[in-house]
Amino acid sequence: MPAVSTIMTRNVRAMSPTDSLMRAAQAMEELNVGAIPVCDGKRLVGMVTDRDIALRAVAQGLACDKTPLEAIMSEEVLWCFEDQSISEVMEKMGDAQVRRLPVVDRAKSLVGMLSLGDIATKTKDKNVAGVLQDISETAVPANSSLQTG
Repeated sequence: MPAVSTIMTRNVRAMSPTDSLMRAAQAMEELNVGAIPVCDGKRLVGMVTDRDIALRAVAQGLACDKTPLEAIMSEEVLWCFEDQSISEVMEKMGDAQVRRLPVVDRAKSLVGMLSLGDIATKTKDKNVAGVLQDISETAVPANSSLQTG
């Protein structure tokens, strides 16, 4: 199977850890994406998603125009190398139940993003449906006051 670099999305916009939540949300709207890598220069230091903004910031009453991304971003980011095989990375995505991964070079600088959409539309791999099913398993809420009974 070919390398990730053959199908990944290049020229990905990244944000700085000091950028505000508002700037990240505006970038997500402009780009029509739900996740943005956070970099210190070219080095990947975190990820922020629309869900992070909603649950870690808005739901907590944080000021979106004053709160930096470093306050809510996920620092433990799953990523892949640009020269890894697509099948290896698909397995990694399925195991971790993630739909997108930042792609780094061997110097660990951000060089792109890989999504299930990239894999599904740019390869002929028949295993994509299985990986998507693994990732899309319905989670059962552990403790929610919004549950219906």
